[in-house]
Amino acid sequence: MKFVWPVLAISLLSLGFIETASAPTYQLPIAGAWAAPPARVTDRPGNIKGDVMVLMYHRFEQSEKYMVRSLANFRSDLKRLRDAGFRPVTVSEYVDGKMDIPPGSSPVVLTFDDSWDTQFKLLRNGEPDPDTAVGVWLDFSKKHPEFPVKGTFFCLANGPFGTAAQGAKKIKMLQSWGSEIGAHTMTHPNLARLSDERVKEEMAKSKLYLESKGAKNVRTFALPYGNLPRNTSLLHGFVWKGKVFKYDAVVLAAGNPAPAPGSSRLNKLRIPRVIASQDTYGINNWLNRLQNKTWKPFVQP
Repeated sequence: MKFVWPVLAISLLSLGFIETASAPTYQLPIAGAWAAPPARVTDRPGNIKGDVMVLMYHRFEQSEKYMVRSLANFRSDLKRLRDAGFRPVTVSEYVDGKMDIPPGSSPVVLTFDDSWDTQFKLLRNGEPDPDTAVGVWLDFSKKHPEFPVKGTFFCLANGPFGTAAQGAKKIKMLQSWGSEIGAHTMTHPNLARLSDERVKEEMAKSKLYLESKGAKNVRTFALPYGNLPRNTSLLHGFVWKGKVFKYDAVVLAAGNPAPAPGSSRLNKLRIPRVIASQDTYGINNWLNRLQNKTWKPFVQP
């Protein structure tokens, strides 16, 4: 009969069950060492087939007007969205299906067209003006860090945001907070009235201009007035001055909430947006329908 104790001892030693001068003792994991799963934001069951609300904003002033959101109503929008369990994502995150939001929450995409200075202005000390959309959102996010300044800003060649000397700085600040910069043409023309070459020029120059201001990975595009070019194949990509240009997502100017990422109904080159206004079919309509349980949005499982 063979003596096997040394082999067994070596095996136990290698597993750490026998203490020696050179071998550490085996320790059981400390209770609570594993992180608990994140708490659900709402009691809504997971729904990866639900629609996603993509909101459209333009100018901001003290009072509500056509295509103008009052700052008070914008602050109310942020509160209603946050309280209803929505969490902001960008257009790119939405179309890629890579929305980093907690379970029980629903994604919302806040988009801003035309890069008006009422969206983002800097004070003389370099701080964001509190009486602009970005200023209001920053203030809100300080109190509610789960709702950061993460949106998609479709910019024109107007600075952007009205001041050429500060355009690059504003783009850098927005991107540092998690927002993305999207293209919106150079001169905001009706693409349906332009020749193919003019459409190419407007779409290509917009991307190049924003990149020259420090915008990274400009891959989303907003159609001026929501109008498609006559040659819709240009939205799939084109060559201009020997270089290939293509946008991965194109948004319209109005409509209902958009289909879920991965849905067969989702056309990434024709993404509808809900107008952020007091209109009958605006943002309040969909938030009220959610409250009344007549609309079921996308919910992170």
